[in-house]
Amino acid sequence: MNSRRNIMRATAAVAVVMTAVLWGFGSLQAADPIKIGAFFDLSGPAASIGTPTKLVAEMVVNKINKEGGINGRPLELVIGDTEGDPTKALLVAKRMVEKDQVVALIGPTRTGTGMAVKAYTEKEQIPVIMTVGGDPVIAGGKHGPFTWTFKTPQRTSTAVAKVYEFLKAKGWTKAALLTATDGFGKDGLDWLTRLAPDYGIEIVANEAFDVNDTDMTTQLVKIKATPAQVVICWTIGPAGARVAKNVKQLGMTMPLFQCHGQPDPKYVELAGSAAEGSYMPSTKLMVVDQLSDSDPQKAVIQEFIHLYKDVYQFDRQYPINTHSGYAWDAIMMLANAMRQVGTDRGALRTAIEQTRGYVGISGIYNLTAEDHNGLGADSLVIVQVVQGGWKLVTP
Repeated sequence: MNSRRNIMRATAAVAVVMTAVLWGFGSLQAADPIKIGAFFDLSGPAASIGTPTKLVAEMVVNKINKEGGINGRPLELVIGDTEGDPTKALLVAKRMVEKDQVVALIGPTRTGTGMAVKAYTEKEQIPVIMTVGGDPVIAGGKHGPFTWTFKTPQRTSTAVAKVYEFLKAKGWTKAALLTATDGFGKDGLDWLTRLAPDYGIEIVANEAFDVNDTDMTTQLVKIKATPAQVVICWTIGPAGARVAKNVKQLGMTMPLFQCHGQPDPKYVELAGSAAEGSYMPSTKLMVVDQLSDSDPQKAVIQEFIHLYKDVYQFDRQYPINTHSGYAWDAIMMLANAMRQVGTDRGALRTAIEQTRGYVGISGIYNLTAEDHNGLGADSLVIVQVVQGGWKLVTP
């Protein structure tokens, strides 16, 4: 009888323990996720950039969650496709904020879609870390306030300064400009024109093209007739490769510079042999093996590449390009801020703005109230396409 009573007591004790364990596990599993909106060009002309950006966003969120999340709470991405359309981008942003109740937004992919959502997110006071190349989203003035808006890619002005530093060092003082008519191209033209006198650069030609144009020889024939020593093309996506092909077809021997959005195996694939010799400013991601071991970014970039290539094998479909690290840096900075202050939007915005010394994929970030990017020209290097690969030609 005593034996049976002891067994029953032991069984009851085990049940109590198991209930407690399961309750604790359930509580951990049921911890409310922190929702982050992630909207990119998953279709449309820039899908080759937007889709891998989404994959990287998912990759870094997985990493953060495996390491315990944010103060015990997991991150949850709410994904949206802008389709490269400004109107669609705004609708997606509104849905995420008003229906999905996200605490912050990451994205979009292009400057035009970024500007389309900025007025709304500023009004609603939603922290947004954009992955767009152009400056207007954080330029202020006629472009509107950027109190709640940040971005991880280098400013256009920073990339232009890097190009002009290189031209000055080479003694190339006469440049021809060939820029796209979209928001990104116009931003490039603005800074290329504005900064030229500071570096002793004379603009001897200024031509434009639509990103969907299939041939730019008319503009390049005009450029060829000028005393230009270099051609600077400012666009992202396939249009840059078409320019490179046209330059080669016309037998133009002057160096071709592309913008900081073109260090991408896709550029080499599309341009073929015409890509050979092209120069462009790039993040260090593209030449990590050529960096000094003392570079603080090297180990961070190597971890990123290991996850991207070896663990997730994203490179099988989307080889690493200079855009690849933008979402990583955006989410990491957001996560660092949330660990400090939680998810209150105002406190979160302030914490992001106070980011100092964050060692990322695209540079070492030091943000201020005036600078919501936090990267200088030293975060970029000049690379050249040599035998189909990327050669570091300046530190």
